[in-house]
Amino acid sequence: MKVLVVGGGGREHAIVRKIKQSPMVDKIYCVPGNAGIAQDAECVDISVLDNNKLLKFAIKEKVGMTIVGPEIPLVNGLVDLFEENGVPIFGPSQKAAELEGSKAFCKYILDKYEIPTAAYRLYDDYDTAKEFLMRHDSPLVVKADGLAAGKGVLICQNRKQSLAALDQIMKDKAFGDAGNRVVIEEMLVGDEVSVMAISDGEHFVTLSPSQDHKRIFDNDEGPNTGGMGAYAPTPHIPAQMMKYIEEKIIAATIKGMALEGRPFRGVLYAGLMLTQEGPKVLEYNVRFGDPETQVILPMAESDLMEAIMAVREGKLDKVNWKNRDGAAVCVVLSSGGYPDSYKKGQKIHGLDHQWDDGVSVFHAGTKKMGNEIVTDGGRVLSVTALDGSISKAIDKVYKAVKWIAFDGAYYRKDIAVRALR
Repeated sequence: MKVLVVGGGGREHAIVRKIKQSPMVDKIYCVPGNAGIAQDAECVDISVLDNNKLLKFAIKEKVGMTIVGPEIPLVNGLVDLFEENGVPIFGPSQKAAELEGSKAFCKYILDKYEIPTAAYRLYDDYDTAKEFLMRHDSPLVVKADGLAAGKGVLICQNRKQSLAALDQIMKDKAFGDAGNRVVIEEMLVGDEVSVMAISDGEHFVTLSPSQDHKRIFDNDEGPNTGGMGAYAPTPHIPAQMMKYIEEKIIAATIKGMALEGRPFRGVLYAGLMLTQEGPKVLEYNVRFGDPETQVILPMAESDLMEAIMAVREGKLDKVNWKNRDGAAVCVVLSSGGYPDSYKKGQKIHGLDHQWDDGVSVFHAGTKKMGNEIVTDGGRVLSVTALDGSISKAIDKVYKAVKWIAFDGAYYRKDIAVRALR
């Protein structure tokens, strides 16, 4: 069949590479794609925000399945539009995507179905929220309710920081209408991990648990980014804990969403904090994570397209999903200055290197300029290495990273080191 992948980052390149391995797939399109994806698929210049153009393209090209990478098209109802027109698509409906689109709705589901999470308060009035914060000097997390490109979660150590966060979100409108409501919750302490599952609305399969590195500098210092690297599986989750997460968190959420009349079909991504009381949900995303996808899909032994088609038919319980033994480590190369201002158009050297077995280079912020591939974003490349253990994968990935160069290139030197502790 023909497959359309929506998006143009490292996550989408990893998806394209994975489905390219499937005997079910003849042709792959990617909208809008990037310079690296163009080597594996046909890139089409359509905005991921233009639902109608995406639909027209899928119909015209007789696309057999569309896979949505980023969250905004899902929250904007792309899946509903395709399904109304009988065009096959993988991802949650607009109502189900509210799990990510509204932190207040996410908390409502967690609360109602007794899924472990942080204690919280919800406010849509600035003065009432301020009154609450004036009475608390303890560490709190202040969150904009809506989508804020991963930047709407502010961690506050004391009252002064909490009040400043509230002003930033509700008064200064730093995140626009996403800050019309705020969620104020207790700060959870522990190791943060990601567990993703593919669901058909009733059944699910679980991918390798992973851990992202959000801070720009080594030792988790500096501002948050979209993610500077990841690894899988994380040793923080032993088999018994994974069973608990699957039963009490993933299965309970899927059941709850079905009871709400919002069956969840797609990728359910649980951002978890492993606290002393056990795993608790920090937030849900409704799609593959980035850069976690760049490790969990290489770690998947099974055919992703087989699972996606089973979701459409409601037969995911018939799929025998397998994750590989060993480990995968991903290091992100970013433009100098990211996550703040940075230059574009820097020539990238070393992409034609003959990589060792198990090494993949996924493109994110790249474009073709003449015969050269140049930088075109903050996060430029994701280099992933598979090997028999975390330590071997770390050695392999950093050996590969040294072959790539561009002016201002930056990467963390300690990705996955916490797994060795």
